[in-house]
Amino acid sequence: MNSESPFVAASVQAGSIAFDTPATIAKLGDLTSEARRQGADLVVFPEAFVGGYPKGHSFGAVVGERSDEGRDWFRRYHDGAITVPGPDLDLITEAARGVHAVVGVIERDGGTLYCSVVFIDPEGKLLGLHRKLMPTAAERLIWGFGDGSTMPVIGTNVGRLGAAICWENYMPLYRTGLYSKGVQVWCAPTVDSRERWAATMQHIAVEGRCFVVSANQYTTRSDFPTDYDTGYGDDPATVMIGGGSCIINPHGTFLAGPDRDGETILFSEIDLGEIIRGTYDFDAVGHYARPDVFRLTVDERSKPPVVSEPIGE
Repeated sequence: MNSESPFVAASVQAGSIAFDTPATIAKLGDLTSEARRQGADLVVFPEAFVGGYPKGHSFGAVVGERSDEGRDWFRRYHDGAITVPGPDLDLITEAARGVHAVVGVIERDGGTLYCSVVFIDPEGKLLGLHRKLMPTAAERLIWGFGDGSTMPVIGTNVGRLGAAICWENYMPLYRTGLYSKGVQVWCAPTVDSRERWAATMQHIAVEGRCFVVSANQYTTRSDFPTDYDTGYGDDPATVMIGGGSCIINPHGTFLAGPDRDGETILFSEIDLGEIIRGTYDFDAVGHYARPDVFRLTVDERSKPPVVSEPIGE
């Protein structure tokens, strides 16, 4: 296959098995196998699929105070995160073998967690990593901030892949940065299941003249431990994250979804040639740009908190 050939993209709408990373990785393998069996060349998984999205949990925090119980829950959450590179990532790349995969993970780096996406090729090689730049609201309590060094658009034989995680999709300057790198398949792992999310995905497809593959979790109370403290109550059937996954072409047409009926895999054929038919009359970073009026500067340098410099003799 080359990037000019049509291929099949799959959006996985499924929930993590909360606080059980090995079981979630096994589920990822089963879902990948099913998508591959149905002809998928690219498979996109939701935000925080491996490591979990702790919907509704407070981690014992109020302004000015943290509880011992909340610290215990954070330790439990931290224990379920993966390192990149690391043994759990090796299991993920093996489970995703045979397809290009874009997987939402909770990444552990020392004492800090990041909401990240890993890009994997069909041979099980890690192609790239993106850390969410701006955790939303209470997510900032449990996740760190990414920097400009992990904002890749990766060339593959299914096109140029980029990712924006959940509300990063609302960041116009981030979007422009990815457009400038020639993103062709915009992967949007998310946990936002509100109906208005679909409108955002349509807007990005039309604005960026790209295909959009949005993958959301679908979780119920039964996916979380019985002692998990949440405002959603204890009814195991209560829906906590309600899907809405979709695939959209560069003209804003839904090719699959939005789906809100439960766990599923959405499929669509992708013809990258359709992008050029779209840029004929609009190219946000080409003939429709006005660099004489507007210009974006993107700092892609890593920002480590400590930089060691050699001591001169």
